[in-house]
Amino acid sequence: MSTPTNPFAAMMEQAQAQMEEMAKAVNPALETFSAEGFEKLIPTMPKDWMEGMFGKGASSDGLDAKTKLLLTLAGLTCQGVQAEMPFRMAVRHAHVAGATVQEISETIAMMGMFAGLPASARAAKLAQDALADSSKKETGE
Repeated sequence: MSTPTNPFAAMMEQAQAQMEEMAKAVNPALETFSAEGFEKLIPTMPKDWMEGMFGKGASSDGLDAKTKLLLTLAGLTCQGVQAEMPFRMAVRHAHVAGATVQEISETIAMMGMFAGLPASARAAKLAQDALADSSKKETGE
């Protein structure tokens, strides 16, 4: 590891090295840490966990996890899905929390009115891919 003169760059390089070490501790076969590899390490949380963390765990009168995750998808779609990994994870989590494919599709499609059709189309493609990957894992393909 080189020693950058910029303090922020040095901090980021150190954080990257620490993440690589943590990833190796979890799975020694990982030689380097990557966002794609990190996404594969994180399973979709069970519905009860999501409800406790994202849903009515904070307020019994509040929104449930499914609704909050659909709102998350709406927001990420409006941003043009700048971060694909969190978007795919939100799609999978929303589905596990009880959102149907139709509800996920409608949420994304509605955002086309606000974010534009290119953002909505990109989000729809990523959502289809995320749901297809989830389906393959469930069926063992």
